[in-house]
Amino acid sequence: MSEIKWNEFLIPYSQAVDELKIKFRNLRKEFLEKNEHSPIEFVTGRVKTVDSIREKMRRRFISEELLEQDMQDIAGIRIQCQFVEDIYDVAKLLHIREDMRVIEERDYIANSKPSGYRSYHVVIEYPIQTSTGQKNILAEIQIRTLAMNFWSTIEHSLNYKYKGDFPEEINERLKRAAEASFMLDEEMSKIREEIQDAQQYFTDRKRDLNNPTEHDK
Repeated sequence: MSEIKWNEFLIPYSQAVDELKIKFRNLRKEFLEKNEHSPIEFVTGRVKTVDSIREKMRRRFISEELLEQDMQDIAGIRIQCQFVEDIYDVAKLLHIREDMRVIEERDYIANSKPSGYRSYHVVIEYPIQTSTGQKNILAEIQIRTLAMNFWSTIEHSLNYKYKGDFPEEINERLKRAAEASFMLDEEMSKIREEIQDAQQYFTDRKRDLNNPTEHDK
């Protein structure tokens, strides 16, 4: 592994994360400018650390030669949505884009993991322009609701402490919390139109206050 020049190796991944964050945030802005509901609420991204890459290489028996094709999440984007329906809308948007190609999807919402984890994973091939020409890299996009993200963040923190070997009580509580989180998402979906109408009213009211007419001045 010492043969890999890590700083140089990770440059295109860092570039991909920066570009994708801008593109998805602009997509959200486009929906809002058109006075439409945006299926995208928040966008974050990261590049795996060298230590994390090395650990996964050991755990998954990934060789240096196959690193770029076998490790799909060196570049990671996380898109948070308000509603479960938004997740699938975002996935559809990814399919119609011409600046990336969807190569794999994993639906952990319809088929949650035993731990209770829910999210929608999309692996894309994304072209980066480098000093030596175009380089296609893999990036993983995780799409989840705000509630799913909260649960996943807590589970991830606990995983650092217990190294994946949770005490039975913690494990059961996490599963119950995951179910409660999903019930919250389901309830919000049932009143989605009411919520969106209220949000639209608030947005319109805020716009009116910030842009008073001559009559109001």
